[in-house]
Amino acid sequence: MGRRAKVIQCDSQTRGELERISRSLSAEARLVRRARMVLGCLDGKRIVDIASELSVQEDVIIKWRDRFTSLGIAGLHDAARSGKPVTYGDEWKAGVLKKLEEEPPNNLARWDGPTLAAALGTSEDAVQRFLQKEGIQLARMRTWCISTDPEFSAKAADVVGLYLNPPENALVLCIDEKPSIQALSRRTGYVRTSNGKIVRAVKSTYKRNGTQNLFAALEVATGIIHGKTTKAKKRVDFLSFMDDLLKELPSEKGTQYHVILDNYCIHKRCNEWLAANSNVTFHFTPTSASWLNMVEVWFNILTRKVLRGASFDTTSALSDAILGYIKAYNETAEPFVWKKRDVSGSQIKDNLSNLRG
Repeated sequence: MGRRAKVIQCDSQTRGELERISRSLSAEARLVRRARMVLGCLDGKRIVDIASELSVQEDVIIKWRDRFTSLGIAGLHDAARSGKPVTYGDEWKAGVLKKLEEEPPNNLARWDGPTLAAALGTSEDAVQRFLQKEGIQLARMRTWCISTDPEFSAKAADVVGLYLNPPENALVLCIDEKPSIQALSRRTGYVRTSNGKIVRAVKSTYKRNGTQNLFAALEVATGIIHGKTTKAKKRVDFLSFMDDLLKELPSEKGTQYHVILDNYCIHKRCNEWLAANSNVTFHFTPTSASWLNMVEVWFNILTRKVLRGASFDTTSALSDAILGYIKAYNETAEPFVWKKRDVSGSQIKDNLSNLRG
């Protein structure tokens, strides 16, 4: 004769909660099954009958009945377990960071995941997981340029002030040159790669057909570009571009032109020309801070849209492509919006510990 369940009792509220769990479609299946075991015992059923009904061992029912008797409904949940011993603990993690501050072996320029794992005698997967969790990217690099100009603050404030609050009855212009643009002849087209993707293709060999220099002026208020291609980039070429530019720009009486330039030599020692054009004022960016000149943004656009991966059989074709793009660009030109960018971590650190925590 099967054993009869030990008589247990509970209050109505606890029984109601057990019944709710036993009917739940969202609770864990094991919790639902345990609630049904306890309800069977509360109803006075035999252990063997409950075991047959729920397809479990009799000892399992006795275990959860006794857990419920001692701890109530909380006893139906799994007890805390120690779990698998930690393989890669704090000591191991500290060892990874310490190793990264050492010079990599075999004259390597930097550490990578496999090299780091080999040096530590540990799993590559574990190293990669740790680096990913810590946000450490060994393959990515950033360059930095820190101006040492003692007048950086004053010069930067002057330039940014022209962007944000230009003088009345004045045009603000950003001017620079993009030198030595190569006219390269090479075959271009499309290829299908081994994974089935179709990509743009450029033949690795090419023919050099000479170079062109581009002088460009960006109207800050409108985003319109004025450009001129030349063979050379001497001061005489720069001043010739400035003469042509003044002829293109609005020339209402009293209009002042504020020109933002970098410290390249051909932009300096132009006092005679400035004296003859008293409505033009040059504003120089701080040393090593050409990024303050907005026309550099447009040069990047030109490179991506027109120059990268292109083929030109002559310098004339290169020049026509550049000037043609400027004409098309100006049809929908919009001003760039100057925004202050917070650069965190711009000062290089000697080790990882200075960047963490």
